[in-house]
Amino acid sequence: MSKEIWVYIDHFKAQPATATWETLGAAQQLAGSLTASVTAVIVGNQPEKLGQDAFAYGADEVIIIDAPDLQDYTPEPFASLLAGLVMKRTAPDAILFPATSRGRELAAMLAVDLRTGLLGDATNISVSNEAQIVVTRPMYAGKVLSRVACDTKTAILTVCKGYFDPPPYRSTLTGAPTYDHGPETASYGMTKVVSYTPAESNVSLLDAKVIISGGRGASNGPNLMPPPGDHIEDIESWRGQQGFKLLAALADVLNGAVGASRAAVDAGYVPYSHQVGQTGKIVSPDLYIACGISGTIQHLAGMRTSKVIVAINQDPDAPIFEFSRFGVVGDLFQIVPALTDVFRKRLQGNT
Repeated sequence: MSKEIWVYIDHFKAQPATATWETLGAAQQLAGSLTASVTAVIVGNQPEKLGQDAFAYGADEVIIIDAPDLQDYTPEPFASLLAGLVMKRTAPDAILFPATSRGRELAAMLAVDLRTGLLGDATNISVSNEAQIVVTRPMYAGKVLSRVACDTKTAILTVCKGYFDPPPYRSTLTGAPTYDHGPETASYGMTKVVSYTPAESNVSLLDAKVIISGGRGASNGPNLMPPPGDHIEDIESWRGQQGFKLLAALADVLNGAVGASRAAVDAGYVPYSHQVGQTGKIVSPDLYIACGISGTIQHLAGMRTSKVIVAINQDPDAPIFEFSRFGVVGDLFQIVPALTDVFRKRLQGNT
């Protein structure tokens, strides 16, 4: 019997998450070890372009579950439709999900529906001598790596961003997707999307190639005091917000996003949606500039796979320097505006 590996194509209104194609690359790697085919599964409303992209990235087959009421992602109908698809077809050996918020949620719900094993946050995938799928995953905020095997079929995996290369896009690879419309979904959806609120930035933290991140040090600006007559209830929070305005200006010049440590969001400098770390978002940008961040293991767990890490900190003994390619010991309130000015001039061609 031929083996199959499925990949869930995570998207928002037919715009794929950046981790999606990396997950397809991980599936192809696993399929090579098992001598299996790779099937991309898409759930949504009229995602035909996404289906052709999946073929171009090397999927052997594409299955589309298409219905008007699947325009917005809600977990219950998406998970039920995926479980129904598995039960109708020959069960795949594994289904891979990007380790995004949607991917993790769906993977967990599908594992329950199928009563099978879930291997989460894979940074490496291999096959044992007994043909078991084995996942390497970080534990204790990345202090140790564990190897976990799954002996049930179908194995459900979530794949961490930044550990697998996406396949090359080849426009010559085309195909005809298989459609599976499934039952009416509106009848068993427990939640409904009412509206969307735009994020503070046009650049998603998860998709950004450049992230400017701040910590407690963002509130340590010299002579940083509110104007006379302004009543500020939390002076530390206000000072931190002013510091993050400097980081946002640099991020804007570099078309990047603003991140933060847990200490910064707990102190009210920026909303929790900016948090990077073990209990926040896991990011892997090309450039990560850590400003006033000490570098606790919990924060490092969320950004240590960044290609280039630059640290700016007044404390020369800050742990973040051990993980940085470049380090600057100094006051971020002097260094960040200077960087912003230099980058702006360079990008405008005024050197």
